[in-house]
Amino acid sequence: MKGLLPFCRGLYTLSRPQAGRKAAIVGSQCGFCGTVSNRKPQPRFGLLFDIDGVLVRGRVPIPAAKKAFQKLVNSQGQFVVPVVFVTNAGNCLRQKKADQMSHILGVPITQDQVIMSHSPLRMFKKYHEKCVLVSGQGPVLDIAKNLGFENVVTIDMLRESFPLLDMVDHNRRPKLPSAAVGNLPKVEAVILFGEPIRWETHLQLIVDVLLTNGNLSGTHQNQTHPHLPLLACNMDLLWMAEAQSPRFGHGTFLVCLENIYKKITGAEVKYEALMGKPSELTYHFAEYLIRGQAIERQWQHPITSLYAIGDNLMTDIYGANLYNRYLEERVGGKGHNAVDKMAVATGSITTTTTAVSQEGEMDHAWESELASPSATSCKSVLVCTGVYNPSAEAASSSSSSSSSSSSSADRRIRGTVFHGHRDFRFDPELVEPDHVVLDVAEAVDLIFKEENFVPQ
Repeated sequence: MKGLLPFCRGLYTLSRPQAGRKAAIVGSQCGFCGTVSNRKPQPRFGLLFDIDGVLVRGRVPIPAAKKAFQKLVNSQGQFVVPVVFVTNAGNCLRQKKADQMSHILGVPITQDQVIMSHSPLRMFKKYHEKCVLVSGQGPVLDIAKNLGFENVVTIDMLRESFPLLDMVDHNRRPKLPSAAVGNLPKVEAVILFGEPIRWETHLQLIVDVLLTNGNLSGTHQNQTHPHLPLLACNMDLLWMAEAQSPRFGHGTFLVCLENIYKKITGAEVKYEALMGKPSELTYHFAEYLIRGQAIERQWQHPITSLYAIGDNLMTDIYGANLYNRYLEERVGGKGHNAVDKMAVATGSITTTTTAVSQEGEMDHAWESELASPSATSCKSVLVCTGVYNPSAEAASSSSSSSSSSSSSADRRIRGTVFHGHRDFRFDPELVEPDHVVLDVAEAVDLIFKEENFVPQ
């Protein structure tokens, strides 16, 4: 048989998938003895990485991150599996975040591998020509214009035009009486990119805009419902930086806005759209980018499994499990249009994608691609280097388990208080990770083992 190998080694070239969801092996197979040479593993799975608490804490890299990514890139600097970075940060452009991660991890990363919390706003074309007020920090004008918005007003621009409105900080009050300049167009929608620097100023002026229907030259109106369209990115109540304990995130700012508005008007704030994790729209977009990488690399097999690696039960794990539920129902023939499905999953008619659901408003290429994911599962992997603290959770679990009144749902979430956004229905199963590991390096090892994938 050995004498036949030089002759027969080149007779057959084929793609031979292993059983189940395992990695495909592409190489030359002998038609007589079945010997495979020049094995080139091709993945059937893609990885979605959170950043803060998984790869970095503030500006400090987590040691396991470089170790993990050394396994994900070959000697030519190419990723051996499709990788997307899914962050709820919204204070910079995708290219800047890609450059930051390239520097931190020591591997080449492009902006097409990065999803910011505001990235889905590219699809909200119905607002791109309207006058929108944007709130957040960083280059908010550049971010808005990069997303397609043409007529943008910032909080600072409002302060300059209406100097008497920002009165909380006595040191910033006008020294002399001044009249409103009022040279700005009427605001038609409000977009919240992320937590701002001066919360009191942003809260005051956003409420002013909502109560005057975008005309700050006027007074507050008693009947302001429905108020102007309000679109918010990043619902993280907390996030992990260099401090020992989690810090306030944009979700905390939203809680303040919602309660101030309700205290003044007696009515609830209504969101036209909620974006960022755990919104299913974010995961649809991530899956779309994963598929694009596989096509670009000319991998012959569809990406059927996704693994979402994060540190936050309420965003990373909840979002991955919510999207997995959608994929399972879709495979079972119960799935509908992705946009309609998200409205049901969030438990709110103020869905993550209300503005996208109208025919012709979404980018047509993305609309068709997002509606047809190739993935059939999205598994959640929780790391212990960020918001999730296994020691605190174990203590909480021990305390709650000693009480006879503790429900199985309470035990399932280890006593954790639900930090998700007001408009997302709480389901204990959605904050239960498929896997819990120490850090991102262990996560990569686990996934490679699960997929029987050995990069070469």
